[in-house]
Amino acid sequence: MITFKGVTKVYERQGEKVKAVDNVNMTVEKGEICVLIGPSGCGKTTLLRMVNRLVQITDGTIEIGGTEINSLDSIKLRRSIGYVIQQNGLFPNMTIEENINVVPKMIGWDAEKMKSRYKELMEMMGLNHEEYRKRFPWELSGGQQQRIGVARAMAADPPVMLMDEPFGALDPVIREHLQNEFLRIQKDMKKTVLFVSHDIDEAIRLGDKIAIFNRGHLMQFGTPDDILSNPKNDFIRDFIGSDREIKRLSLLTVKDLLKKVAKLGRVKGNTQEYSGDVVMLETDLRTALSVLLSSPTGEALVVDQNNDPYGILSFSDFQTLTGVHPSKLQTIVR
Repeated sequence: MITFKGVTKVYERQGEKVKAVDNVNMTVEKGEICVLIGPSGCGKTTLLRMVNRLVQITDGTIEIGGTEINSLDSIKLRRSIGYVIQQNGLFPNMTIEENINVVPKMIGWDAEKMKSRYKELMEMMGLNHEEYRKRFPWELSGGQQQRIGVARAMAADPPVMLMDEPFGALDPVIREHLQNEFLRIQKDMKKTVLFVSHDIDEAIRLGDKIAIFNRGHLMQFGTPDDILSNPKNDFIRDFIGSDREIKRLSLLTVKDLLKKVAKLGRVKGNTQEYSGDVVMLETDLRTALSVLLSSPTGEALVVDQNNDPYGILSFSDFQTLTGVHPSKLQTIVR
């Protein structure tokens, strides 16, 4: 758990005091991903860097697991927190294995434990541990380097991770793939994550909670559905965009919708010899809707992870979502 109590950061610029972060109060629960988002210069990265004391707090307190961070040795604090930045921050003169084992080596892990952890993390990242062991960062693609950056941040198994636009410099296809991989890993690891982003779609996709900032102020804090369905003010409405009902479809999957359809007694359809568009059970409804819009029949075959047919999805199925929040639908289909 990370708790911010009245957290403020003041800089002096040309004799004037400027509040980069102004009286922030919020709590990120253990195992949650909280995405910090807002316009450039809104204070999100400053707040992130205050957690590992790379930026000193002017006023207020930050607690991790109930312990105030200013009561801890700054070096030990940083070694206990995973930190990933957009440029990945890998050491160019170190091999991939050496990069990943930087913190474990500093805190005294033995060689066998480090070797085992390196192998485990590389498998987690979908990279061959032997193939990459002796390679250097400059020999890898941007997406591969970013995976290694995430692996290094997780090496000593820290309970907290700070991620500063880690996928921001990647092309959309690689970015989406790494987002999916990160969510898959998080499902098992359950780290408490602060994730800085400038992309509202990424925030909705990744965040258990979203914190939206403007000029150092925390404008709204809540679940993606809270923010999309109940924006607090005009700034929030403008920031998330006029298509917020479409964005909310990202919070549910095809499987959620078909379960609700089945509850209402709808027939899923004949899946034999179907030759049209196909979507996966775990596809989010926003993506699925785009498939239906491009389909000449307005339908798509739904398959599971083994490519076995599960049902037929059509436009009429989306009518069951009218007036239903994703949080309510999740309760209905359990």
